[in-house]
Amino acid sequence: MGGHNDGRADGHGRVYQATGDQHITEHHHHGPSWTGPDSVRRPPVGRAPAILRDRGELVRRLRETVTEDAGNTVLVLHGLGGCGKTAVACALFDNATREQGRLGLWVNASDHASLRAGMLAVAADRGAGEGELTAARSGLRAAADLVWDHLDRSDRPWLLVLDNADDPAVLRDGGWLRTSPRGTVLVTTRQAAGHWWPAAELLHVGVLPREAAAQVLCDLAPGTGSTEEAAAVADRLGRLPLALTLAGGFLAHQVIDPWTMEEYGRRLRERPDPVELIDRGAVDPRHDSRHLVSGTWQLSLNSLVGQGLPEAVTLLRLLACWSDDPLPLSLLGGSRPDLPLPADRVELALRGLLDHSLTELVPGDVRCLRTHGVLLDSVARVTPASERDPLAAAAAALLSHSLPASPERGPRDDRLTLLVPHVLALLRRLNTWPETTAGTAEAAADCALRLVTAQHRSGDYASALAAAGQATDLARRLLGDDHVLVLRLRQRTGKATDRLGRLDEAARLHGELLDDLERTCGPDAPDTLTTCLHLSRPLTWLGRPAEAVRLMHRTATGRTALLGPWHPLTLEARACLLELPPGPELDREAPAGPDLVADCLRELGADHPITLSADLNCAGALLNTGQPSAALPSARRALAAHEHRFGADHPITLAARSLLSSVLHALGEHREAIEQGEIVLDRRERVLGPEHPWTTVIGDKLARYRRASAETTSPETSAAGMRPTETTPTETTPPDAD
Repeated sequence: MGGHNDGRADGHGRVYQATGDQHITEHHHHGPSWTGPDSVRRPPVGRAPAILRDRGELVRRLRETVTEDAGNTVLVLHGLGGCGKTAVACALFDNATREQGRLGLWVNASDHASLRAGMLAVAADRGAGEGELTAARSGLRAAADLVWDHLDRSDRPWLLVLDNADDPAVLRDGGWLRTSPRGTVLVTTRQAAGHWWPAAELLHVGVLPREAAAQVLCDLAPGTGSTEEAAAVADRLGRLPLALTLAGGFLAHQVIDPWTMEEYGRRLRERPDPVELIDRGAVDPRHDSRHLVSGTWQLSLNSLVGQGLPEAVTLLRLLACWSDDPLPLSLLGGSRPDLPLPADRVELALRGLLDHSLTELVPGDVRCLRTHGVLLDSVARVTPASERDPLAAAAAALLSHSLPASPERGPRDDRLTLLVPHVLALLRRLNTWPETTAGTAEAAADCALRLVTAQHRSGDYASALAAAGQATDLARRLLGDDHVLVLRLRQRTGKATDRLGRLDEAARLHGELLDDLERTCGPDAPDTLTTCLHLSRPLTWLGRPAEAVRLMHRTATGRTALLGPWHPLTLEARACLLELPPGPELDREAPAGPDLVADCLRELGADHPITLSADLNCAGALLNTGQPSAALPSARRALAAHEHRFGADHPITLAARSLLSSVLHALGEHREAIEQGEIVLDRRERVLGPEHPWTTVIGDKLARYRRASAETTSPETSAAGMRPTETTPTETTPPDAD
């Protein structure tokens, strides 16, 4: 044979082309030739909800598109895998077929083969003959044109659902997505990019509100717990409909030893891999990975890799090191050498995740993105062991870049507040990844320490205490009880407890820590001396000044020996001695106040926090030693400086205003003393609460000042002259520059 032969095979046929003699033997075993869906008249869904919770507004909008004479409409339901897009489509399908009298048509659009087979089955349903279908299958006729020709000529109005169209190119290739005056098209997809859906109406499907999510669990597993217990479980599941369905199915079908809702929630919290427990609720886990939280998102990741974006997978694995709370985009912006993917690919990778609904942008003053918690757990679960420590190290480094190296006292920074859940989530993730190295664990613990310190120095003591407590527990599991970072986190816990007015507890925490530091670091180590200073403060308030003075002197002496007399921490220890009321051991400290301020001005500058604290404490020492006239200029100067530097509501500013009130009262300026005290009381009640010791102190002082003011303005005292004012110990906030 010397010519050129062309041939086409159809179905099970084959074409052979060769030169020379060939002997070919084939055995054909013919079965059914039809490989299309068994039905396009019913949704092939595994477990549609009997009641659709909290989708009323969305369903109402969809129902408007299937009323009489409605057509030429394409609607796109988009959202994260497992958020219930198909369930919403089922609800519309049921309404259109049962109540609106429409013909319902359902096609799986997840891949080319399923879409083509399903759409040709739609054409057959609408009257296409076998010859037309054979021509379309063999490529002799444009398949999409055949389908839409019959849809346009349908004798009944219809609703066509194209389900799971997560790769829009499947619809675009061949022109499968069109409009028709005879019907409405509804597409469900994870692909949120608007350029894929021109002229379509995009409708987002998200997670459920807390109450509705709890009710879903109660619907599926009645009698297993209260609504509040269901709500707690729903929160742990991120209120994702797929996870709720699996959890409810698991609870409803247990036989031997059924769990309660509370027990299920406890098991979720305790398990290092909650995803495995969630997936146990699947009816047939082999049937479709879309029905498993561990597998549903892998489809999107596979699609991204197929589109040439493997960096999107790396980026999602990095995000899995953090929390599902809003994450500032600034962590990923700029030139970041610590990123585990090329900097010039970060934007493309993030856009891929956004387009596939694997993360979402969060509106607000700080630009953030948010990724679902169950998705993050699923991704972390399958992250290769060899990549875990490098990813966690990168996550810690990126957080570190966004945290102040040495946090200073100042107003609260909302950008740092956004980082709190991510720092703690990183520590939690490291506790579930045995591949974590000590260096990565230390980097994460250092981020926690700096963050807690920044919270404390902004005056947000409650948040600092909560974060320090959690970080300490997580860090000690990674690093051990005696690691210096764990000990320093314990220092922050004690300090925040002190500032919240829990003085007995603070003294106990600092005392236990001092014992541990003396054992592990030595009696003269810097951290040991710092804890001495921290312990002295609650002891002062608890009426144990002799112990407090001894600890303060120990700190001042030790820091002088270690750091020199002019080091900021040495000056801080000297400033602390000025806070205490006068006594046998402290009388000599009062004249030293102005000298200390001069030293701080010379060594640190006028705006340094320790200089400001020294000036404030000097005013307090002058007042306590019977020199209110000398204290007044320092008190006014200290208030103005603190208000300018830290804001009007910062605890140290309120302490400066409280001291000024005391000085004015001592000088007989009762009206201004009361005015300043009332400002302090109002702001402390708002910032610290009415039961805080600092709030009750200013309340008691105000009561005394008002009584003194009433006495000086009464006729009896006016005739006799002003009575001497009552002198009382002052109260300030100790410096916090350590």
